[in-house]
Amino acid sequence: MSGPERCDHAFFPGTFDPFTRGHLELVERAAALFGRVTVAVAENPEKQHLFSAAERVELARGACADLAGVEVVSVDGLVALAAAERGCGVIVRGVRGAVDFDYEVPMVRTNRELAPAVDTVLLVPAPATAHVSSTLVRQIAALGGDVDSFVPPNVSAALAARFSS
Repeated sequence: MSGPERCDHAFFPGTFDPFTRGHLELVERAAALFGRVTVAVAENPEKQHLFSAAERVELARGACADLAGVEVVSVDGLVALAAAERGCGVIVRGVRGAVDFDYEVPMVRTNRELAPAVDTVLLVPAPATAHVSSTLVRQIAALGGDVDSFVPPNVSAALAARFSS
């Protein structure tokens, strides 16, 4: 039995509403592991987004601008199929704790059925960013709190502009 082929292109999907320092840390680690990373900004029809898909793409691009081998795109539809279409051999997902893990495992199994050539790697965020979620950041920003330690500078500026009106 042969093992999986070496993968040099990872797919990191999410709604990124907004893109956080936790997301950035995972992109940096994925780039170090795989060489190339496509950050895939997805629409989730079950969520009401603070930023439009185009705004989220631009915010993620700004946050990742200094990272070699990283591109940011907008995707719709099934993540596994979008990863396969772009030639990605792996989907990278962040798992902060047991709740995230319990959510991700069925997704991994489903994605494997949809796109057998695409595997999934679950990364645990660093302790400094493990508690950060986009939901938490939106709540803090909406209440006028300082989000600078949770998001890249371009995202902090966008949140300040969004909630200043």
